Amino acid sequence: MSTELRSNFLRTQIQSDLEAGRTGEVVTRFPPEPNGFLHIGHAKSITVNFGLAEQFGGRCHLRFDDTNPEKESQEFINSIQEDVSWLGYEWSGEVRFASSYFEQFYQWALHLIDNGCAYVCDLSAEEARRYRGSLVEAGQNSPFRERSASENRALFEQMRSGVFAEGAKVLRAKIDMAAPNMNLRDPILYRIRHVAHHQTGTDWTIYPTYDFAHGQEDAIEGVTHSICTLEFEDHRPLYEWFIEHLPVPHTPRQIEFARLNTSYTITSKRQLKQLVDANVVTGWDDPRMPTIAGLRRRGYPATAIRHFCEEVGTSRSDSIVDVAMLESAVRDHLNKTAARAMCVLRPLRLTLTNLPNESVLLVPNHPADEAFGVREVTFGQDLFIDCQDFRESANKHFKRLVLGKRVRLRGAIVIEGERCETDAEGNVTHVFARCVTLEPGADPDDGIKPKGVIHWVSADHSVPAVVRCYDRLFSQEAPGRCDDILEAVNPESLVVMQDAVIEPMLAKAVPEQVYQFEREGYFVADRYEHQSEAPVFNMTIGLRDNWSASNG
Repeated sequence: MSTELRSNFLRTQIQSDLEAGRTGEVVTRFPPEPNGFLHIGHAKSITVNFGLAEQFGGRCHLRFDDTNPEKESQEFINSIQEDVSWLGYEWSGEVRFASSYFEQFYQWALHLIDNGCAYVCDLSAEEARRYRGSLVEAGQNSPFRERSASENRALFEQMRSGVFAEGAKVLRAKIDMAAPNMNLRDPILYRIRHVAHHQTGTDWTIYPTYDFAHGQEDAIEGVTHSICTLEFEDHRPLYEWFIEHLPVPHTPRQIEFARLNTSYTITSKRQLKQLVDANVVTGWDDPRMPTIAGLRRRGYPATAIRHFCEEVGTSRSDSIVDVAMLESAVRDHLNKTAARAMCVLRPLRLTLTNLPNESVLLVPNHPADEAFGVREVTFGQDLFIDCQDFRESANKHFKRLVLGKRVRLRGAIVIEGERCETDAEGNVTHVFARCVTLEPGADPDDGIKPKGVIHWVSADHSVPAVVRCYDRLFSQEAPGRCDDILEAVNPESLVVMQDAVIEPMLAKAVPEQVYQFEREGYFVADRYEHQSEAPVFNMTIGLRDNWSASNG
């Protein structure tokens, strides 16, 4: 799947900077906080930052903004690196960490103190909130704002030495408590945390805030264009204030774009964690989750995700993209790239009463691409068909097997239903049919053609498998607006088929290999649980968009 790069305001601005000589080599960065798994919104940010660097022959850094050790872990660092690589991108140089610059940040904080631009404040969190004011009311200066530079330096050095308890003091920038932009009302630069850091251990007892670290990281790394989502637009004046008041080696430029929001999806880490903690899903990489790890485990191709992110475009206007657009990109990609196979989800035994002998059929692996080749499929007297493909009687709209009616078996012959057996509850347990034709693909001699085609698997050569049929996790278009996110969960989001049967060759599928199960949809061999002796497949997506049809 190829995508022609669309013009957008980011590409236009960078091109203008290059032509005007304001920028030499383009350097961007993707700066996730290692406090959770990446989601579909992050995929958009990844494609933007890495894509811009690729387009202009520049570099993109992978940098972890690890300034909040209480919520960060190596597990998240590993998963983020894996996600970026899986999406098909390579970062420039080594993986970078904000924590690698902690000593430089500390020295720059001392620089601000010595120049009267920062002070140590003893206000409690509650007091600081009251002093800060509101959108319609100016803030008040902290009573500690006029401490001398020497006193502030001494106190800050003591904070660094671990003298004070958590929450006892913070370091704040001295900007303007009456500023209309709340972010400029003497923001916090450092807070005390007696917590071990996953990279620096117990070397530090104070940690910089994201706002203080962000621009300086960009400056240290020579980032030319710091691409952020729109929620950071109000933070840009603070970003620029720090750059202006510090002796940084480089001046980066922050530009904002609208984040990706999709319908029937949440991207709040807090709400995603709630789903995990409540056991609604099996983990962050559950195939129903909008995390990149979840999409990967469900069988969404990286190429399709990148195509989708490019197709939705990049703008400065917030909007909700229909998740059907992502699903369509996945479906279109897999229609071209996935080999075909047969799987019966709800097996019902079918016996062909007049089949002379067992045979081996050659069945194409893709109906529209001969390059996929053919496979051998054993065809015998006893088969399994899906129980939903049979009725004792039905109207003309049911184009599958009915007693006294004809149907074609996929890649094989035409049969006609004769009789069936039922259990004590009246459930059909066994169907008997006669062969109308004996040559695969041939039409009946009497000219009465079948009206439908059904799939099947040889009963004697089938392999049992667990097939997990996934659907959208939420049944509401805007689940994030619900008072209780759990109430928006789709009760049909997972149906496990424990008794499914598959062609033998499917058992040999490698993990993450995707097939189209004829007439059912696209399915992927689970990347962790699938084994040849115990096959496990996850439903990637159906053959058609049933949500639009049901809601239309």
